[in-house]
Amino acid sequence: MSTTSVSDQLRKRPLGQSLLSLAVPVVTLNLLQVVNNLLDRGFLGHLPKSNLAAHGASMSALFMMFVAAMSIAVGVGAIVARAYGADEPAEYRLAAKNGLTISTYTGIGWMVVSLITAAPVMRASLPSDSPEAIRLGIQFLSIFSLAIPAMFIVQNLSASMRSIGDSVSPMVISGIQILLHIGLNYVFIFPAKGSVPGLGLGLNGGAWAVVVSGYIAAVAYILYARKTKLGVRFTLVSPSSESWTRIMRIAVPSFVQGSLRTLSLFVFMMVLKYVRDGENAIATISTGFAIESIMFAPAFGLSAAAGALVGQFLGAKEPEMAEKIGWIASGVGLIIATLTSIAVYFTVPSFAPLMVEGKPELVKEIVVMVRWLCYTEPLFCLAMVLVGAMQGAGDVKRPFWIGLIALWGLRIPIAVLLSLPAGFALFGMAAMPWGANMGAVGAWIAMSLTQGIQGVMCALAWKAGRWKTVKV
Repeated sequence: MSTTSVSDQLRKRPLGQSLLSLAVPVVTLNLLQVVNNLLDRGFLGHLPKSNLAAHGASMSALFMMFVAAMSIAVGVGAIVARAYGADEPAEYRLAAKNGLTISTYTGIGWMVVSLITAAPVMRASLPSDSPEAIRLGIQFLSIFSLAIPAMFIVQNLSASMRSIGDSVSPMVISGIQILLHIGLNYVFIFPAKGSVPGLGLGLNGGAWAVVVSGYIAAVAYILYARKTKLGVRFTLVSPSSESWTRIMRIAVPSFVQGSLRTLSLFVFMMVLKYVRDGENAIATISTGFAIESIMFAPAFGLSAAAGALVGQFLGAKEPEMAEKIGWIASGVGLIIATLTSIAVYFTVPSFAPLMVEGKPELVKEIVVMVRWLCYTEPLFCLAMVLVGAMQGAGDVKRPFWIGLIALWGLRIPIAVLLSLPAGFALFGMAAMPWGANMGAVGAWIAMSLTQGIQGVMCALAWKAGRWKTVKV
C-alpha cells in the first residue's frame, strides 16, 4: 500500500465518520469509567469521613501517576500515528515495541518513587489534626503504587492501537478491566454479607482492586497486541538511545505540562488545608471530580480520537484536514458538555447524597463545588479536545504554556486571595495584605474561572496553527 493510498483512504472518508468511528468506542469506555468512578466514590462514601479525606488528599499523587503514564503514551501514539498515516508499517511497529519496553521501565521506576514519597505526600496534603486520615492515606497510596507498571503498559498499548485506527479493542479490554474492578472493589472494601463474599479491607480494598484488575488488563493487552497490525512482543531489551530520545522528546514536555497541572492541584489542596472546615473541603474533592467526569467523559474520548486522526493526517501530508478534524471534534465536545453540564447542575443535589451517605456537610460542599464547575465545563472540554489534538501532532509546548499560565499564574493566586483572610501567612511567607476569606467556595470559583480561560487559550492556539509544523 502506498502513501497515496493511505492518504486517499483518509481523504475519501467523511471527517465526521472518521471521528465517530474512533471516538464512539473511547467515549463508551469513558462512560463506563464514569460509572466505575461514581460507584467507587459511592462505596467509599459508606466509610468514615477520614477515609474520604485520605482518598481526596491522594488525588494529586494519583493524577501524577496517570500523567506520567499518559506522557509516554502521547509520545508513542504521535509517532505511531504519523508512521501509520505515511504507510510505514515497519516504523509504527518499531515505535509500538519500543514504547512498550520504555513504558515498562518507567512504570517500575515511578512505582519505586511513589512508594518512597507516599508518607511525606499525605502528611503535606492533610491537616495535622487528622492523624487517622494521614495513616489511611499512606496505606492507600502505598498499595495503589504497586499498580503503576500495569497502568503504564495499558495506557501505552491502548494509545498505540488507537493510533492505527483501532479503538474497539482497547474499549473491550479496558471495559472488561473496569467491570472486574467494580466487582473486586465491592468484595475487597466491604465485609461478607450473607452469601456475598467480602474481605472488609475498607479504603485499602479499593487500592487492591486497582492492582489486581490492572495487572490482568496489562497481560491481556500484551497478549492481544501480538495479533494486531502492531505485532508487538513484550521484551525487556532496552531500545536504542535514539528510540528513547525520539519518544522522550514528546513525552518529557507532555509530562512537565501534566505534572505542573497535578502539582497545582497539590498546592490547591494545601490551600484548602487552611480554610474553614478544611478536612470537609478535601474530602469533597474526589467525589466532586467523579461527578465532574460525567461532563468531560465524551470530551476525553473525542480528545483521544482527534489526536490519532491529526497525527494520521499530518503523516499523510494533509494539514488542513488535520485542522478541520480538530475543530469538528472540539465543536462536538462543546455541545455535548453544555448539555450535560446543564443536566448535572440541576440534578447534583439529588444524587450527591447517595455518594456520601449520612454526611450532609459533605453533600452541601459537593453541590457547591460541582455547580461552580458546571459554569465553565464546556470551555474546559473544548480545551481537553484541542490539547489532545495538539498532542497528536506532537505539539506539547503550547499546551504546556497554556497550563502554566492558567494554573500557576492564575488559579493558585486567585484561590489564595479568594479563600483565605487578609493577614494570613501562607506557607510561612509574609502575611497577605488582602483576602476575601470566602473559604472553600473561593477555591471552587478559582477552579471554575481558570478552566474557562484554558478553553479560550487552546482555541486561539489551535487557530494559530503552529502545531502543523512540529517534527516528531
